Amino acid sequence: MTRTVSADANGDVSASRPQHRLSLRKSLARLSVRPRSILILSVIPLVAMGFGIWGWQHEWVLGVDSAVYRAGAETLLNGDPLYDANTLPVEPWWALLPFTYPPTAALLFVPLALVPTQVAWGLLTAVSLLALALCVRIAIGALPKPSTDGPRWWASPARSTLAFFLVFLGLEPVWRTIFLGQINIILMALVMLDILVIGARGSRWGGVLVGVAAAVKLTPIVFLGHLFITGRRMDAIRGLITFVVMQGLMFLIIPHDAARYWTYTLPDTGRIGPVHWAGNQSLNALMNRFTELAPWASKAAMGIGALLAIPAIWLVLRFHRKGQALAAMLVTAFWILLISPISWTHHWVWVAPLVVLLVSRLPKTTPATAWKRWLGTFAVFFVFISCVLLILPNGRNVELHWKVWQNILGSAYIFMPLVLALALAGRWWYLRRKRSDDDKHAEVTAGV
Repeated sequence: MTRTVSADANGDVSASRPQHRLSLRKSLARLSVRPRSILILSVIPLVAMGFGIWGWQHEWVLGVDSAVYRAGAETLLNGDPLYDANTLPVEPWWALLPFTYPPTAALLFVPLALVPTQVAWGLLTAVSLLALALCVRIAIGALPKPSTDGPRWWASPARSTLAFFLVFLGLEPVWRTIFLGQINIILMALVMLDILVIGARGSRWGGVLVGVAAAVKLTPIVFLGHLFITGRRMDAIRGLITFVVMQGLMFLIIPHDAARYWTYTLPDTGRIGPVHWAGNQSLNALMNRFTELAPWASKAAMGIGALLAIPAIWLVLRFHRKGQALAAMLVTAFWILLISPISWTHHWVWVAPLVVLLVSRLPKTTPATAWKRWLGTFAVFFVFISCVLLILPNGRNVELHWKVWQNILGSAYIFMPLVLALALAGRWWYLRRKRSDDDKHAEVTAGV
C-alpha cells in the first residue's frame, strides 16, 4: 500500500499528500549519468583504501577498533577463545583491547581477517563512507516530496546527498568512527535501509537487516521494538528470528564462547571501559560523573531512562501517525543512546540524518519564526562539529571533579535530544493552545 502524507503550515505531515519514496534503482540510474557525482562519491573511499594499503607497507597505526574486529575474526578462525582474557593473542601491540561484541560479530568480521590489519581499516572505512552517503540519501528519500517552489538545491536529491556527505565528514561522531575503524555508520545504514526502504514497501525481508545489525552490536535490537509499536509486527518477528538464529548458530560453532558472552561478558560493562569517561555520552555516564561514582548512580540512570521511554513512545507514535517515519526512527535511536550503559561519542552518528531532517524543515516556516528553526538547527550541528568534548580535561578520573559548567559542556550530546524534545513538545503545546483560543474566540464572535 502506498502511504500518503501532507505538510501543513507548520511543516507537520498528515495523511493526504504523496510521500517522496526512495527508489535505489532510480537513484543509481540517475547517478550513473553524473560522472562528477560518481567521482566525488568514489574518490574519498578510494583514498581511504589507498591509505590502508600505504599504511600496511609502512606499518602505520590505523584503526584501533578495526584491528580488534579483525583480531576477533582471526581468533575465531584459529579456534581460540574470544572472551577468556582481556585481550586477544593476535591483536597488534597498539590495539590491546578486549573483544566486547557478540560472537556473531566475530563471524561477520571474517572478511577482515583475510587482509592485513591496516588494509582492513581501509576497507572498513571505504564501506563506512559509502554507507554515510546511503544514509543521507535514505533520509532525503524519507522526507515529504519538496514543493515546486522550494529551493532548487533541495529538490535535487543527488546534489543534496553530496553536499550533506561532505559536510558530515566534519561531525565528530563521523570522523571519530572513521579514525577508529568503527562500524557505527554501517549499522545505521542497515537499520535505515530496513525501516525506511525495504520494510516500508511491505517486503518480506523487512526486519532482517535490523536483526543482523543487532547480532553485530546489541543496541540496534531496540529497533525491533520500534517496528512492533509502529504496527510492523511481522517485520519485528522476522528481525527477532534472524537475531536468535544467528545466536543459535554460534552456540553450535563455538558453544563455550557463546555461553560465556551471554553469562559473563555482557553484564561486565567495565570490560568496555570506565563508565564515567568523558567519551561516554549516556545517562549512566552523566549520573556517575555527577555523583562521583555513587553506588546508586547506574540504577538511577536506568530509572530515568525507563521514565523517558514514556514520552519517547508517545513521540514515536505521534510522528508515525503523521507519516514522519524518519523522525519516529530518530526518536528511538536517540533514546537508546541515552539509556545504553555505554554510548561513546562515535555512537552518535545518528546526528547525521537528524541534521538532514532539521534542514529540510527550514523552508517550511514564516519569516517571523524562521530564526528559531535556524538557531535550533545550527545549535544541534554546532554541538557535534565543534568537538566541545575534546577541550575539557579528561582521563585519570578527572571527570569526577568537573565543575558544574564542565559537566554541562561535557554532557552536551546527552542534553541535545532532551532539549530538542522539550522544545518540540513546547511548540506542540503552544500551537494546540493557540488553536483552542482561536476556536473559543470564533465561538464568541459567532454568538455575538
